[in-house]
Amino acid sequence: MQALKFTLSGTNAFFKKPEVNTYCYFTYGQIHKVALLGILGSIVGYKGYGYEGTYPQFYEKLKKLKVSIVPQNPQGYIQKKVQVFNNTVGYASQEQGGNLIVREQWLERPVWDIYVLMESKEAEKIAEMILKRKCVYIPYLGKNDHLADIYDAKIVELESLSCKNAILSCLYIKKDGKLNIADEDDEDDEEDIPEFKYEEKLPVGLDSQLNLYEYETFCYTNMKVTLKEKEIFKTEDSTLVFY
Repeated sequence: MQALKFTLSGTNAFFKKPEVNTYCYFTYGQIHKVALLGILGSIVGYKGYGYEGTYPQFYEKLKKLKVSIVPQNPQGYIQKKVQVFNNTVGYASQEQGGNLIVREQWLERPVWDIYVLMESKEAEKIAEMILKRKCVYIPYLGKNDHLADIYDAKIVELESLSCKNAILSCLYIKKDGKLNIADEDDEDDEEDIPEFKYEEKLPVGLDSQLNLYEYETFCYTNMKVTLKEKEIFKTEDSTLVFY
């Protein structure tokens, strides 16, 4: 089996949390699947939320795509900073002068390796565009202020692992696996490497009625994980699960 691999990065990113809309707008700490599908959809030319259908066109076309997201920032943590700026368009605010002070929390220099499973015509179409360094619409990281940088694209071979226990390189859905906490007296541990676990609830899809986010809790760790039903794949330098 094969997958498209590319590195996705930017100076900043802003994947807005819809729950908060006063004083400051907050961002998710990682790119989530819906945002990633939006980027891939823009590359091949699919429309967004103005599309007349049950879902935005990019999601309608790409919702069955299987992806794996590998954080490249240390321990999966991306620094955040609140930016304050003015929105001076006339309709931004009812205050005198029409000036709206905006506060947004931005991710600082995020980097991910993205894998897209090559098992559909849509995946092949995306791979062809990215490998040829082409796009219909300019991809950005959550907001058109934050241009996306896509590079090191290639097709990689995937080897299916027979074991259900591995140290994963990617984010995985928490309910799909169980952490194996290392024993302090385990003689197999040749190096004293500090263990870490990053956890966050992220969108995985859209509701068909209102197009609201559907969520799952994700983990990223350097500890071994026992997966219940998910298939584990191995590349030259990564151990992955797709969702």
